[in-house]
Amino acid sequence: MDGIHDIPEIRELDSRRQLIRIPDQIDVPLTARVKQLIDTVEFRRLARISQLGLVSLVYPAAHHTRFEHSLGVYRMCLLYLRQLAFDPRFPQLIEPADAEILIAAALLHDLGHWPFCHPIEDMRIPGVPDHELLANSFILEGEISDTLRDDWSINPRDVVALLSEKPPGSAARLLQSVLSGPIDVDKMDYLARDSLHAGVPYGRNFDQQRLIGSLCVNAAGDGLAIREKGRTAAEMMVFARYVMFSEVYWHHAVRSATAMLQRAFFSLRDQLDMDALFRLDEREMIAEMVSAAGGGPARELLDGLFGPSRRLYKRLAQFSYFETRDVYSKLARRPYAWLVACAESFARVAGQTVGRKIAPHEILFDAPPVELEVEFQVEIHYPKEKAHRLLGDVSPVVQTLARRQFDDYVKRVRVFVHPRVIDAFDDRTDIAWIVEESIGLADDAIA
Repeated sequence: MDGIHDIPEIRELDSRRQLIRIPDQIDVPLTARVKQLIDTVEFRRLARISQLGLVSLVYPAAHHTRFEHSLGVYRMCLLYLRQLAFDPRFPQLIEPADAEILIAAALLHDLGHWPFCHPIEDMRIPGVPDHELLANSFILEGEISDTLRDDWSINPRDVVALLSEKPPGSAARLLQSVLSGPIDVDKMDYLARDSLHAGVPYGRNFDQQRLIGSLCVNAAGDGLAIREKGRTAAEMMVFARYVMFSEVYWHHAVRSATAMLQRAFFSLRDQLDMDALFRLDEREMIAEMVSAAGGGPARELLDGLFGPSRRLYKRLAQFSYFETRDVYSKLARRPYAWLVACAESFARVAGQTVGRKIAPHEILFDAPPVELEVEFQVEIHYPKEKAHRLLGDVSPVVQTLARRQFDDYVKRVRVFVHPRVIDAFDDRTDIAWIVEESIGLADDAIA
């Protein structure tokens, strides 16, 4: 192989001999060795796991799968590599064989995701594995491992290292930045794809082609950068991500559904075989949880999400960093078990206040999780000046959206209540006082 442009999958971008089409009118090049990977049982499982899970309860067309997204990320990786090969420094740092490992890693990057993966991981419950560890088990054994060795001449451990480890050298860090970084191939695909299927414009309001066309290596040679001509496209990508979180991923009704699923899962955690559960597809996992729930409170939560009639909890109160910072700060990024204790305390105090019995599972607290979103900072290369500057230093947009804590401005603390008890609260009910009382009681209970 002479160079990166001679990698079979990159050549197929232009030859268009073997293709698979995904929305929106995107042709994904296939080779025999790519087909071997995507036809495995483990990869086909992704076709039965939705990319956005519960978002479809609010945006009904958002039923696209992790299979589709994985193909989009793989194609995006080919476009990145083809462009980066024109930067003289990139071929000096990255051998074609290393680029092939990156291609395989991009295709397999979501392999370990299970249904509703991120909401469940956000809870940080003991016994819940990291989805990357599950991916490792799929990659290191069985048909995928054999295909990587026999058809790609790749050691499966090299793919695992790129996906889940901290790479030791600058070249490895450069490759990993393509998969996970401010302008990685994952974000480039999911922003546009999620936006398309949700039926909103926000995630597509930036110039992908301009951004890809400006890709280059950063000053240290260990990450991606963009040339000056891509700056505006990068700014728009930052804003697109901000709005997608605000209007889609953290839409109040989406978070109501998320809070319902998390509370049900938390209630059932000791009755579920975690290792077996996370290897199932979406339909199978829902059936397992419903079976474990029996006729208890978790069953009512699950029926509201997956039963014949949608019954989402109603938003009773909302607290934000910029409007009610004191209450927000007491609830954001707290352990999930503490939030449950807080919600149960709220049910008791509220029941006494309004003179009506409120069951513990009829109140849900939803708050930003412990783990923060990755901040958006990328170097801009000014060739004429032979200088690199951080995007946040030259862009007022990014100064606001990346330097300030992203999470605090798109993620709110919310109190949700069962629809049958929402009418127990009126304008005279001091919700903030009940929340404060609940926080104190939860602190005492957990202590």
